[in-house]
Amino acid sequence: MVSAHGGRPVAGARHRQVKLGAYVTFEGRAWQVAAVAGASVRLVDTRGQTASVLASFLFADPAFAVVDSPAAAVPPWGLLESVPERERERALAWQRHIREVETGLPGGPASGGTPRPEYDPARRSMAEREQAKAEELARLGWPQVSRATVRRMRARYHASGLLGLVPRRKPSRATGRADERVVAAVLEALRRQRGRSTGTLKGLRELTGQILADTHGPGAVGLPAPSTFNRLVRVIADPLEHPGRPARTATTTPVRPYTPTVALRPGELVQVDTTRLDVMAVGEDGKPVRPELTIALDVATRSVVAAVLREEGTKAVDAALLLAEMAVPHPARPGWPGHLRLAHAAVPYDRLLALDDRLEQAAARPVVVPETIVIDRGAIFVSAAFLAACETLGVSVQPTPPRSPAAKGAVERTFGSINTLVAQHIAGYTGSHILERGGSVEDEARFTVAQLQELLDEWITARWQHRPHEGLRHPVLPKKALTPNEMWGALLGASGYVPLPLAGADYLELLPVRFHPITGRGIRINHRTYDHACLNEHRGRPSPTGPGGKWEVHLNPHDVRQVYIRLPDGLLHEIPWIHRDHVHAPMGETAWRHIRAALGRRGDREAHEAALAEAADQVLRRSRPLTGSAAAAATPSQPSDSPPGTPPAQHPARAPEDSLDAAEARAHDDDGSQAGGEESPPPARFALYDAFEEAEHW
Repeated sequence: MVSAHGGRPVAGARHRQVKLGAYVTFEGRAWQVAAVAGASVRLVDTRGQTASVLASFLFADPAFAVVDSPAAAVPPWGLLESVPERERERALAWQRHIREVETGLPGGPASGGTPRPEYDPARRSMAEREQAKAEELARLGWPQVSRATVRRMRARYHASGLLGLVPRRKPSRATGRADERVVAAVLEALRRQRGRSTGTLKGLRELTGQILADTHGPGAVGLPAPSTFNRLVRVIADPLEHPGRPARTATTTPVRPYTPTVALRPGELVQVDTTRLDVMAVGEDGKPVRPELTIALDVATRSVVAAVLREEGTKAVDAALLLAEMAVPHPARPGWPGHLRLAHAAVPYDRLLALDDRLEQAAARPVVVPETIVIDRGAIFVSAAFLAACETLGVSVQPTPPRSPAAKGAVERTFGSINTLVAQHIAGYTGSHILERGGSVEDEARFTVAQLQELLDEWITARWQHRPHEGLRHPVLPKKALTPNEMWGALLGASGYVPLPLAGADYLELLPVRFHPITGRGIRINHRTYDHACLNEHRGRPSPTGPGGKWEVHLNPHDVRQVYIRLPDGLLHEIPWIHRDHVHAPMGETAWRHIRAALGRRGDREAHEAALAEAADQVLRRSRPLTGSAAAAATPSQPSDSPPGTPPAQHPARAPEDSLDAAEARAHDDDGSQAGGEESPPPARFALYDAFEEAEHW
């Protein structure tokens, strides 16, 4: 007879002995033990074939098992640590007593010593030793211990080991002595409330009473007292749908175990999201607005690789252009200190510059070509424009589960950091909720959306990218929190850097597409007429490729002064607005709708459109911040800290400065040189947009 454990069997393993006549499983076949000779075992299968193997080789086979015997298992010793100390000490005491009954020694046969006479296996039978142990425990004060108790504890010890000696208590029901019919009614009431606006426990109790009356009849089953009912609900209700818990918060809390998002190289995962910035800004119409912030966060380096501020609402074109912004170097703005350039960052600058010449004038921010974009199923992120842009750049899109902000927790937490680290220090800060908002937040607005964009870009470069992040750890220095730029430099050695060249034509391809006919007047979009000489040969003719004969037109909703049309040569041609010369700053659809609402339609179409263009220019001039001589010429009646959107009608002294003639005169003066031969500084205004010129700065 050979033991599968190589010694004295314990805790149920005594039934796994390989002896004559036993059936075993070896190498996936059934065998019968025919002979045991020393360390060898002779086996015979059902077809009469024989095999002689070493016992150690037989037991090492993964498929080895003794037929009709329980499989060996390691006892769960970790559960013993969860047992109360008093019960654990009692189980250890029972173990010593059982060993003494079976072997004569409390420590087992290998402990040495001489057995006591009443427990000597050579003199006493097992029944006499069990009776002696029961009498001894009774004298020691153990309650209700008999020979049957000792025999039962021995059987539990051989079956389950030390854990079998721990007292077994029947687990009590979580609902206590509550009526099962009431419990079923409460569960049904909770099911009916699931997905609806949450109510109170009192309302849930009334609904439970109605269910009991409909199911068992009126008065057949009584409701427990309110306090008892409330305790019952707290026990059986899911914590995510407990009455009194916010409904949307309950549904957004992850039910599955939280798993942190891991990315091992820059661009592997980029999370994109949009939220309202907690800062009031001056809009295009001079009124205070809360801009919308869209950022792209690289998970591997925690770098804000792109950030866009929009006045009214982020559009699909903003999300699409966000992809191009993160894939090209960010140019250092004029006036930024030298240490904000990439040459001073903790990255292998010389090796990167040899691969991409654009990095010479780049800011100290990572350049990441995204592989996967994580979105939250927002309308702008599932739009055709954004998905087409991702397909063009070879980026895969990964939507998160509905109502699961934890799936992109990194970018959600970054929004909170932006509010606490920079937004609260900007004039016009609104606070995170209405209870923290001041009484005159709108009057504190001092910056336009474009100025806030410049401020945010500089803060990201100067502060965020050089601030240690607790989520960034290097395997060599696990106790050292790295900055986003340091982590980017560390990962470049493993992932490398492949530049993505983008030209102005690529930018135009990312703009939203719409289809319009070419009439004799040109292209008509939202009461604006676009015309150019290149359309002459296509007027009134259908497009050979567009749906319904209409032509493919690309429009930037943030600058409607020109559109881009695809002609039969396959290229995009710029078509200006016929009144573009009247508007000296980029104008979006938001400002256009405001102007149309402020001016009623009068006269014919051409006169009305010209009036709209003149009004647009005046609105954009009033919303522009005061600079240079205009600020010095402000009258005393206008405080220096007044909002830049103050209508000029309140300051007659500035009215001549806002006329078109004065603007042309100032432009003529700026073309000349100042006394002393120094060139005059450029005026603080926006220039006409040129996609190809913009691409030179990438």
